[in-house]
Amino acid sequence: MPPKRNPLNLNPLQLKTLTLLQELARLAGSSAAEDEAGGLAITQLPDPHGDHFHLGEAVVAARDATGLRNPSVWAALERKGLIRPKLPEAVILTPLGQQYDTGLREMILHRAEH
Repeated sequence: MPPKRNPLNLNPLQLKTLTLLQELARLAGSSAAEDEAGGLAITQLPDPHGDHFHLGEAVVAARDATGLRNPSVWAALERKGLIRPKLPEAVILTPLGQQYDTGLREMILHRAEH
């Protein structure tokens, strides 16, 4: 039987938020402390200007990032073992969070074709 597409049953907002955290970790994540083996620390969240923000070479619509500042989304991602908030300093993206396939990367990270 093929693996389930969303085995942790994340809702759409949680999936979008995790996708953005994964990209932030790829771009600017640093190794977490030893007590968070394999985790990546994200120390800064993007601030939208207007209706979008830039994430590396990608543009993200602000409407796709509302979960980045939503405590309920963070609590759900923590409960499912995908992140560990170490606020206000950082959020740790766990190895499970890094590997979880949200299927949304190409949909919410818009890249210009030059």
